[in-house]
Amino acid sequence: MKKNVLVMIVSFIWTTITVFGQVDQSAKNILDQVSKKYDAYKTIQSEFSFSSTQNTGEHYSDKGTLYLNKPKSQYRIHLSSHDLLSDGISNWSVLHEEKEVQISPADQASTSIGPNNIFTFYKTGYNYVLGKNEPVNGDSLKVIELTPKDQRTNYTKIKLRINENNHIHDLLIFDKSGAQFKYVIKTLYVNNKIPSTKFVFDKSKYPSYEIVDLR
Repeated sequence: MKKNVLVMIVSFIWTTITVFGQVDQSAKNILDQVSKKYDAYKTIQSEFSFSSTQNTGEHYSDKGTLYLNKPKSQYRIHLSSHDLLSDGISNWSVLHEEKEVQISPADQASTSIGPNNIFTFYKTGYNYVLGKNEPVNGDSLKVIELTPKDQRTNYTKIKLRINENNHIHDLLIFDKSGAQFKYVIKTLYVNNKIPSTKFVFDKSKYPSYEIVDLR
C-alpha cells in the first residue's frame, strides 16, 4: 500500500499539463493573490499530513516535512516510509521498507508540476470555479474547485482551500478510480536558511540499500 501511495504522489507531482480554456474571474483573483505570496518566497519549510481513501474503502495516512530551495530547484520531502530529494540535477527516491534508492534525472520542463511549484501548480492547465466558504477550526476557508484541461490526467478534480492569509490550507484530489487523496499544510516557514546538505543524497547513510540508477 505504501509503495502504491508513493507511485500516486510521484504521478501527481510530475503530471504534465496543457494550457487552454476559460476560468472563473473571481477564483482567478484569489489564486493570483495566493501566487503573489508564494512567488515571493525563496525557501519554504512545511509540515504536512497526507491521507488516501481507495474506492475499496482502504485507508492510509502519513505525515511529513517538505523543504524547498526554489532558486536552485532543490527539494526534499521526508515521510515515514520514504524520502524524495533533488539537488536540481538528479532526483532520489529512498524507499526505506524496500531498502531501495531510485535515481532519475530532474525534470526541469516548465509545463511539469513539481515540488518547486507545488504551491502554485494551479496557475496553468486548469479550469477553476469559486465555491462557498467552509468553516474549519473557527476559520473561514475560501474554496476553489479545479478541473484539469488535459483529460489524460489520472484525476478528475482538485478541491483547494485557502486561509485568510492567502496560504493553501489543504487540497483534496479526486482520482478517476474513485480514490481520494488529501494534503493538509500544518505549518509554513518561509525565507529561512536551509542547509545545502539537506538537498544532497548521502550514500553512506544507506549502506544496505540497493541503488537503481534510471538516469
